[in-house]
Amino acid sequence: MLAPAFVLLLAQVAFAADATFNMYQGPITQAQHASDPASDLTFTLTGGQPFWNPYMADRLGTTGPILLQSTNLIEQLAHFVRERVPERQVHAKGAGAHGYFEVTTENGAKLSMADVFSEVGKRTPVTARLSTIAGNLGNADSVRDLRGLAFKLRTQQGILDWVFLNHPVFWLRDPVKFPHFIHSQKRHPATHVTNYNDFWDYLSANNESIHQVMRTFSDLGTPYGFRHMNGHAGNTFRAVAADGSWNYIKISALSDQGIRNNTQAEATIVAGENADFGITDLTEAIDAGDFPSWTVYFQAMNATQAEKFKYNIFDLTKEWLPEDVPLIEIGRITLNQNVANYHQEVEQISYDPGQMPPGLEPTEDPTLQARLFAYADAARSRIGVNYKQLPINCPLNPIATFTRDGAMSFYNQGSRPVFASTQDALKLTPRPYNDDNHTVWVGGAVKYVSTPSEIDFDQARGFWERLSATDQEHFVSNVIGHLGRASNADIRQKQARIFAHVNATLGKQIADGVKVSL
Repeated sequence: MLAPAFVLLLAQVAFAADATFNMYQGPITQAQHASDPASDLTFTLTGGQPFWNPYMADRLGTTGPILLQSTNLIEQLAHFVRERVPERQVHAKGAGAHGYFEVTTENGAKLSMADVFSEVGKRTPVTARLSTIAGNLGNADSVRDLRGLAFKLRTQQGILDWVFLNHPVFWLRDPVKFPHFIHSQKRHPATHVTNYNDFWDYLSANNESIHQVMRTFSDLGTPYGFRHMNGHAGNTFRAVAADGSWNYIKISALSDQGIRNNTQAEATIVAGENADFGITDLTEAIDAGDFPSWTVYFQAMNATQAEKFKYNIFDLTKEWLPEDVPLIEIGRITLNQNVANYHQEVEQISYDPGQMPPGLEPTEDPTLQARLFAYADAARSRIGVNYKQLPINCPLNPIATFTRDGAMSFYNQGSRPVFASTQDALKLTPRPYNDDNHTVWVGGAVKYVSTPSEIDFDQARGFWERLSATDQEHFVSNVIGHLGRASNADIRQKQARIFAHVNATLGKQIADGVKVSL
């Protein structure tokens, strides 16, 4: 005779013989009970079958061998070795939280027809992931590195993904260099530890990186957790207004908590005391009701202004300084809800800068063009071709597409046509504006890599001059401590000469510190 609990469970999943089958009843049921306390539920196998004890296995007698029929044992062991999805190649370690984006001004609606900016006070659900970049999942949150700030906005016109860094510039402007740069920071194939020669070899051979080098080896390279840092898209986008007019824009999210950094000594202590400080600091702040927020700004310029701008507006190694291109407030992102399940809501989330509603568009920015492919491709490889069907990545408005089938397709759009059929045609959104005049190509296809030039040192010099005496002292110490660990004297000398080209005194201090001559 079945125990009462099992009878109740079977009654819950049973349905009448004449009921119409609903393929999504199972997922609905799982979602309805996902947050139930364990004490309200009864242990089952993965197929929903009641089972007597999670530790129980079928065997020959109480001392005999295990049998292959032991479904409970096999399910647990087989799943155990498959529990981890591959970690991200970059941004492997991170924290996550939920919240909302709120429109605070009419500026967004003036610049873009995207519905997300349509009216002051409008709120859009957001999930954020804040991360280190170069290290792996075992990385300490306080290491010297860039940080990522990614925000998934679930708008009424689909997903809008903002992928930001805590610096407005990057190490490169030629996207094919990206794997090389990241490989220079990864573990050496022979020793399986970080190789300082490799890191500085790349940087000293690619001088366009110098502005980012300067920023990263200042105290900005060791932020205090994830709440006290700004976010910058870096890449250049287009904003298209309702009348079809458009501007080039850069997007930033500035921390309302203010900027706070660790010194190198403080970062080292934090790494030893709490390697997960960034995660715990964010979680504990939200639990305490101290909700972190970032004010979102656009910087905008029209095509004529862009042509006359002193830097190439598509060069990711250059920033648009606010004194040159003013910040225009758009809205605010607030994080007010911690995640309930890290794997589901943080590890499985994906971001793709190509996900933009009408009114926001990409530009010819070469690194952005590469990212438009790379982000989605990384997600397909890491978590599956139907990764956008996972709850954390799924848009809130109905999907109607001809991208069907593939592994783990949970919502395969029923019996609708799998092509652009005239028998049962999908409605089409009218083209909201004519973008024929957005880009005029003036040359043919060429194989090209940029050449570092004097202008690449311009913003690095400005950054050095704006540092306080204390910050300059920290910078020199940080560089000497890191560059000095490169055993190759030629690499140390080459990089010291690059610093000397930024500032003669700076170069002399670093050369002396790493024991090379200029």
